[in-house]
Amino acid sequence: MESVFGKSGRAQTATDPAPTEMFETIINLKPKSDWRAGVTSESLKDEMDAALQFPGVSNAWTMPIRARTDMLSTGIRTPVGIKIYGTDLAKMEGVAREIEAVVRRVPGTSSAYAERVIGGYFLDITPDRAALGRYGLSVAAVQEVIAMALGSEVITQTVEGRERYGVAVRYPRDQRSDPQSIARDVQVALPGGGSVPLGAVATVELTRGATTVRTENGQLAVYTFVDIAGRDLGGYVADAKAAVDAQVALPTGYSVAWSGQFEYLERATARLKIVVPVTLALIFLMLFLNFRRLTETLIVMLSLPFALVGGIWLMWFLGFNTSVAVAVGFIA
Repeated sequence: MESVFGKSGRAQTATDPAPTEMFETIINLKPKSDWRAGVTSESLKDEMDAALQFPGVSNAWTMPIRARTDMLSTGIRTPVGIKIYGTDLAKMEGVAREIEAVVRRVPGTSSAYAERVIGGYFLDITPDRAALGRYGLSVAAVQEVIAMALGSEVITQTVEGRERYGVAVRYPRDQRSDPQSIARDVQVALPGGGSVPLGAVATVELTRGATTVRTENGQLAVYTFVDIAGRDLGGYVADAKAAVDAQVALPTGYSVAWSGQFEYLERATARLKIVVPVTLALIFLMLFLNFRRLTETLIVMLSLPFALVGGIWLMWFLGFNTSVAVAVGFIA
């Protein structure tokens, strides 16, 4: 390796599709002439995978531009992704974890990681409407106090020569550091004078909720990311689908979709189902126009299966997997 550098989190822009929990490590390799004897790209990934194992972190090896392209087009940054659609994020996370455990046991799985969407802590301040009525307060009045006391509010500007700075006001950190301090120290002014603690007119508590809310096609979505090694994409997804269908029971109203680079394969397969017959028909037509006889045309066309067998033997000898490029080669 020539150099290694990392990035955590995401950029402050809506154009960056990376989630906040994504860590990227960019590895620049030396020229192959400088590699150790017997080292290949696959063996290098295996070595790094064995050396870099952290609890709660899943490794997925890919190319930087390819990862960004996949994330922008499908939202999945691994070769295979499983999208769970539903209405309850907690249930969806449970289904995603079940799928993660199942696909880990499928041969060819390098890593599998289901998003942990429920795990963030949030400060919930819920106004007590009955208490507000007794004090003659409105919900808007409480919200204004919360916005200024906890979030800060710009009340004026200071002019320093040619520079202008906003002056924001909010409570000191020790009075807004925990729910008890907020409920006790933040004061809400009463219409007739005086004030009451925020805790007297609202409930202040920490709750757990979703760290990420992802929607797709008008539904909530939770992703499971799967990286594979040593297997062709189509064969792996077929086995993984069978395992998930047999071992994971989906609640009513919930569904699963397979995504990632597998989507490209499905689209390419659908196109090839049209392209291959059309190509063969055009070849047949051109041969017939050349020979003007059906017999000689059929003799030439019947040689195609033998050419196909030779191509399959060559693929086996070279260790290639079936792919769109291979299919295009056979068409040529």
